[in-house]
Amino acid sequence: MTDAPASTTTRTALVTGASSGIGEAIARELATAGVFVAVHGRNAERTSAVAASIEEQGGRAAPLVADLSAGPAEVRALATAATEQLGGHVDVLVNNAGVYPGGPTESLSDDTVDALLATNIRAPHVLVAALAPSMVEHGGGHIVNIGSWMARVGVPFMALYPATKAAVEQLTRAWAAEYGHRGIRVVTVAPGATATPGNAESADVLAAMTEGTPAGRPVQPEDIARAVRWVVSDEAAFVTGGTIDVDGGIASTRMR
Repeated sequence: MTDAPASTTTRTALVTGASSGIGEAIARELATAGVFVAVHGRNAERTSAVAASIEEQGGRAAPLVADLSAGPAEVRALATAATEQLGGHVDVLVNNAGVYPGGPTESLSDDTVDALLATNIRAPHVLVAALAPSMVEHGGGHIVNIGSWMARVGVPFMALYPATKAAVEQLTRAWAAEYGHRGIRVVTVAPGATATPGNAESADVLAAMTEGTPAGRPVQPEDIARAVRWVVSDEAAFVTGGTIDVDGGIASTRMR
């Protein structure tokens, strides 16, 4: 946690994919700043545990369970539930949830492709469509899309995931143009190779990937969380429409 936190007037936030990893770190960081956080996840036990832990540490959090790949109706229901749990209004939407299957292009099943597109692209679109009008009515808000360093480089055996993150960057630009004059800022925060519970078994691979980068180490979830906290703070009032790389320099120095 930061010793001198960026000031924020934000009151409520929905963070998707917040039951572990980057999303959990973001939820905890925002709660530390006094934000009432709706913690979303697919696993009810893990999601409730994160929310309970935040509250035990003096923050405010509510667990919400939904499968973002299930269909638009369930995603809209999540937006409704978050609005109700957070007192009628969501100030910040953090589109963090994502899936990242890899492998040869010809090996990916249709179901895998559908789930990836539904979770990484359709769900953020549905959530913005559901929540942005209320943000406008309440004078503005913040949308933070979690991207990836892979969106701008070619990575063998990982074609679709980076493509969805490139789409997220384009959604950020379009939404910033669409909603900016109505008080909503939209930013992509793009992590580099990040050490999370989901890739703990690949620690050696992460170390090899980042050894030659300027930072020389994998990104930690807290690095991303601090960036998100700044983006939604008053200090970032003129930041919108772009991508902030929090990747230790990997996108600039590693081509594949």
